[in-house]
Amino acid sequence: MTQMSKIEWTDVTWNPVAGCTVATAGCTNCYAMRMAARLEAMGVEKYQGLTRKSGDRYVWTGKVVTDDNALSAPLKWRSPRTVFVNSMSDMFHPAVPIDFIAKVWAVMQATPQHTYQVLTKRPEHMREVLSMPEFPILSNVWIGTSVEDSAVLDRIDSLRATPGAIRFISFEPLIGSVAAADLTSIDWAIVGGESGPRARPMPEEWVEEIEDLCREVGTAFFFKQWGGRNKKLTGRTFKGRTYDEMPNVRCVS
Repeated sequence: MTQMSKIEWTDVTWNPVAGCTVATAGCTNCYAMRMAARLEAMGVEKYQGLTRKSGDRYVWTGKVVTDDNALSAPLKWRSPRTVFVNSMSDMFHPAVPIDFIAKVWAVMQATPQHTYQVLTKRPEHMREVLSMPEFPILSNVWIGTSVEDSAVLDRIDSLRATPGAIRFISFEPLIGSVAAADLTSIDWAIVGGESGPRARPMPEEWVEEIEDLCREVGTAFFFKQWGGRNKKLTGRTFKGRTYDEMPNVRCVS
C-alpha cells in the first residue's frame, strides 16, 4: 500500500509491512489500528486479521504481514519523494524477519533520489539490527523513534546509539512532559498532540519544553499539530506561527 500522505512532514507513505502490537501508552489510540480495521472491512487482503474488536474499539492482534509486492514501489517513482516507511506497522517489530528488513534496506539504497523516514517504537531492536554489517549507513535514510512521555525516554539513548545519517524523534502523541529529555545528537524533533475521538490533551507547556530543549542543542523543531477531536479546528500554530524546521542533511561516505 502506497499513497500520497496528508502528514505534514512527508510526501508519501510506503508500507511493505502491515500489522503491529500495542507497545506503550502512546499506542492506545493508534490511528493505524483504526485504519487497518477499515481496510479489512473493505476487503483488502493484506489487512485481514490484523485487528480485532475490543469493546468499542479495534486493537492489533499481533499478526504482522510482510509484502514483497510492495517492495518495488519506490523504484517506479521518477521524481524524488520524502517517504514515511511503514505508517501501518513498525519495521523493527520482532515479528519482522531481519532478511525482509534487508530487502527494504536494499530498495532504499537503490533509490538515493528519495528520502526515507523510518520510525519505530522499538529502537533497541533497531540498534541491534542496524549495527549488523549488512546494513550500511545510508545518507537518504532517516531513523527515528516515538517518545510520548517520560516513561520511554530511554528510547532516545537507544536511538543515539544507532548508526544513522539523520536521527529524529516523534513526540507524538505527546501525552506527558518530556522536560528531562536529552536531545544531544538528535537532528530533528516532531511534536504533535493526539487526534481522534479519544484524544488526550497536550498543554502548551509541554511543547515549550521541547522547543527549549531543541534550541539548547541545535535540533530542528517541527510542530505538527495540537490534535484533539478536530485537528483541523485546533490547527498547528504555536506562538503565533508555524514551525516547519527540517534537519540538515549530512553526506555519508
